Amino acid sequence: MAQIGFTRTFKRMPKPEPDLSLLTREQVLRALRQLDREGPRMPLSTVYDLVYRGRRYAPRAVAQLAYRLATEQPEAAWPLPAGAATNRVLEQLDFTIATKRPTLENSSLLDGDVAAQDAMQELHTGITREKPPRKKGASPPALEEPAPALDATIAHEPAAAYDLPPAQPYNRATARQELFVSDELLDAALAALHRRRNLILQGPPGTGKTFLARRLAWLELGAIDASRIELIQFHPSYSYEDFVQGFRPDAQGTFRLQNGVLPAFCERAALDPERPYFLLIDELNRGNLSRIFGELLLLLEADKRGPAHAVRLPYAPADASRFYMPANVFVVGTMNLADRSLAPLDYALRRRFAFVELAPEFGPPFQEYLAAQQVPAPAIQRLVDRLTDLNLTIADDPELGPDFRVGHSYFCQPPADPAAADSWLSLILKQEIAPLLDDFGWTSPQKQLPKRNGC
Repeated sequence: MAQIGFTRTFKRMPKPEPDLSLLTREQVLRALRQLDREGPRMPLSTVYDLVYRGRRYAPRAVAQLAYRLATEQPEAAWPLPAGAATNRVLEQLDFTIATKRPTLENSSLLDGDVAAQDAMQELHTGITREKPPRKKGASPPALEEPAPALDATIAHEPAAAYDLPPAQPYNRATARQELFVSDELLDAALAALHRRRNLILQGPPGTGKTFLARRLAWLELGAIDASRIELIQFHPSYSYEDFVQGFRPDAQGTFRLQNGVLPAFCERAALDPERPYFLLIDELNRGNLSRIFGELLLLLEADKRGPAHAVRLPYAPADASRFYMPANVFVVGTMNLADRSLAPLDYALRRRFAFVELAPEFGPPFQEYLAAQQVPAPAIQRLVDRLTDLNLTIADDPELGPDFRVGHSYFCQPPADPAAADSWLSLILKQEIAPLLDDFGWTSPQKQLPKRNGC
């Protein structure tokens, strides 16, 4: 008997929708607390973060753990994929899902996610938005336990990997071996520092202004003592909040009133009134000085030092201690006169400083230094002749002037091999001095220096 063939068609049954009714806000909070206790945290998501009390978590990792707690099944798998599906469940439980920062500006994944961007912005600024009202008939959220304190090891600046070197003696004889300036200029700088307590070293670039500022401090300290010297550099973004006092975020992401460089340095000096302390400010005129110093212009004056002239800082509470500049604090700043992008100092600041002008030094002390470094005499003569001619020409140029002369600091690190001196000098002239002259507008043939002795 012939067999009758037939086919059976099986209809695929629809996959049942996962039952997430057991998942509550309290279960998610329990999951967050457990993740904090277990630390380190699970890796964050690629695109989204769950933001809770200033911390960020991977949304799917949180949902996975909360689902296991809710079902009491340690191996239960979270039934929804990462992304929008998981995010919607957590948002319905009044959790904030924010786009991970930094974001890709043109990423299609982030289109329309304005709410998430706003939520993350609030996290950075410390502003808290009110939660949206719960739907009618929904149960109130369970009592939330305060989030555990943020471990200081999670977010903090790394500690310095070195200690301050021990103090070493420093005297006038040592300074004369390092400096190319004359004894008269050195004496004048020290006298100005004693008289005004505030000194500005100004001059063309490469004239050793910062180098001399350190040596002046060491001479007054009688030692190379880094613990009594603070070196900072002003720049266009430097502000009163950085220098004096302002609100800045701490390790927990909360904005708190914190002292800047100056009060901290003055506190150290006030505890050691018998010894001088030096605040060195490099590139002084690159900052907005009126904004950086604020009302402390008053306290810079030599006769306005000490507790009798203390002032209240504007950010400080009314009952806070007033601030003053100790008499043993000296301020030494440096100014580059060739930068035309900088505004001149206003009179209020200028009259509180003494000024000493530095010039390029290619005289006997500089030549003796190069000779001691085994630079051959012909190379020294070539360097001195060419730079002397160049600086005379720059000083006579009506569009430039003495402030644009080339300093000696470009040539203070000669090679150890005397045979490489000619190549070293040629490379500096080509790679460092020539681009500087191009910036000055010295590209036209009329402003080229004539060759001298075959150089």
